[in-house]
This record gives sequence, structure tokens and C-alpha cells, in this order.
Amino acid sequence: MQEKKTVADYISAVPDFPKPGIIFRDITSVLKDPEGFHLAIDEMQAKLEGLEFDAIVGLESRGFIMGTPLAYNMNKPFILVRKKGKLPRKTIGTSYALEYGTAEIEIHEEDLAPGSKVVLVDDLIATGGTLKASAELVERLGAEVVKILCLLELKGLEGRKVLEGYDIETVVQYEGN
Repeated sequence: MQEKKTVADYISAVPDFPKPGIIFRDITSVLKDPEGFHLAIDEMQAKLEGLEFDAIVGLESRGFIMGTPLAYNMNKPFILVRKKGKLPRKTIGTSYALEYGTAEIEIHEEDLAPGSKVVLVDDLIATGGTLKASAELVERLGAEVVKILCLLELKGLEGRKVLEGYDIETVVQYEGN
């Protein structure tokens, strides 16, 4: 009898990418396999069961991939956090530090009402910078982040320290970076 596969079984490990010494955890191998993708979404959705929330906020771009099926399945609105200049209506934005420089993200001002409870969704927690900046945007609109949900976590990069105080769930965790 064949053992049941886990989400981790579908994730590819790519050594020395993008530079020597790094093991890149590639989720495209999850997405290309219908069983793997179903399993990933089902496991993420299970982590939201019983949670009261109003919307899913997905981070560009892989948060869109993971968040839209969740929003569809759970009959919730899906709100985008995008790179600066990509959203057509009035936005609020913030900049945050990257390893080599800064980045800017935005959200439509009218997409979240004050008091809304939201789940932030992305593909992975690494250093936590993009998720933290996104949480701050949501909070500036008067909404509350009730959970941060990601498929993967690279524990060695200590993103949870940056996100301290938030309820965080991940499906697969890797000890290193």
C-alpha cells in the first residue's frame, strides 16, 4: 500500500539557487500537480476552519495563487496587496527593507472597511518583511489581521520574530533558510 503524500512531498528542493549554499524551496512543483495543489489549498483552508473573518488579503504574486482559491472556496472577498503603481484606484502604500534596498506595496483604500477582520495569505514566510508591511497597511485602514497563513516557512530566517504578536499558521516548515 502506497503512503499518502504530504504537501512537502510536492515541493522541489533546488540546491544553489539563487546563489551557492541556498536551497530554494520551489512551489511551482506543487502548482503543476493537481493532487499537490488540491492538497495544499485543502490544508491551508483547514487552518481557517472555525475562524471568523471578513476577507482574504493576498500578497503579490504568489499570495494571489494561494489566496484566491481559499477566498472562492470560503465565499470571501479577495483583496490585493500589489507593488507600487499597479492598482488603478486610490491607494495607501508603504515601503519596507529588502536584503539589498527597499520595495513599496499598496492596497486600495476602499477595499477594507474599518473593523474588518482579515487573513493575510502568501506562499511563504522568510524574513517576514513583506508580510509585516502588508499587515501595517491593513491596520492603517482600520482592519484587523486575525491570521497570517502561508504554505511554507523558512524557520532559519526568523520571520516569526518580525511578525511577533500575529497568529501565524504554515503548512510546511523547513529548519534552515
